[in-house]
Amino acid sequence: MFRNSYDNDSITYSPTGRLFQVEYALEAIKQGSASVGLVSKTHAVLVALKRNAEELGSYQKKIIRIDNHLGIALAGLAPDARVLSNFMRQQAMSSKMIYNRPIPVSRVASEIGDKAQKNTQVYGKRPYGVGLLVAGYDETGPHLFEFLPSGTVLEYFGAAIGARSQSARTYLERSFESFADCSAEELVLHGLRALRDTLAQDKELTIQNTSIGVVGLDSPFKLYDNEEVGEWLEKLGDVGSSRGRRQAEEAAAEAAAASAAAEAADTDAPTTDAPAADDEAAADLPAEPIETDD
Repeated sequence: MFRNSYDNDSITYSPTGRLFQVEYALEAIKQGSASVGLVSKTHAVLVALKRNAEELGSYQKKIIRIDNHLGIALAGLAPDARVLSNFMRQQAMSSKMIYNRPIPVSRVASEIGDKAQKNTQVYGKRPYGVGLLVAGYDETGPHLFEFLPSGTVLEYFGAAIGARSQSARTYLERSFESFADCSAEELVLHGLRALRDTLAQDKELTIQNTSIGVVGLDSPFKLYDNEEVGEWLEKLGDVGSSRGRRQAEEAAAEAAAASAAAEAADTDAPTTDAPAADDEAAADLPAEPIETDD
């Protein structure tokens, strides 16, 4: 897609102060399947919807373990995410070798933000076409960061990226006040409900297309894939898209309202058969004698 003469590289501003190549990279994130992240006082959780290019192909990996205390979920170009995840692993190993401690989550998030921002200042490079949710637990507690190709890194209580992620964000915004006191199991179920809202109408969560990552206090990063996800889906119960369910509920409500209106109209209508019944009753009465003058 060619927009104008200001989108040929990532370092030229448009007259309105925009970098179109960065905006195109943000659009690439919206083409990927959804990923959701949540955080409580004790745990951080990632859930992601995997996608396969065709029926004969395998599902794309959506959650990547970086270290024992850290993992990421991606949306967008998977090869770009692989490059960034390898960079994050190098940073994590360097922290252990130099400082003899796990790398803080905020530091590794800032490192990839700086790396991505350089691509918007150097001619001949392009922004990374991937968004990441970085979840981890360090000495300051659990954290969740969202990384964008512009180099922006922000911390969230709950976040969602990818296709139809606005539906998941709506659920998170409605429920985030209860996240702080949730257990790991409750937090995973919240994440699955938010992820379920991003499904297309005819889709549902399965053990093949769902990934879950959990990290927290005294529990290293644990990735659940394939059969391991089955237990969580059983606890969730309804795994179908909420879009179709809402449409069915709305259709049922409209049908009930129409039926009630029809019954009300029948009740209020005037009856026209009553006078005829009165005439028939009068016809059955004996005729009165007619008085005459003798």
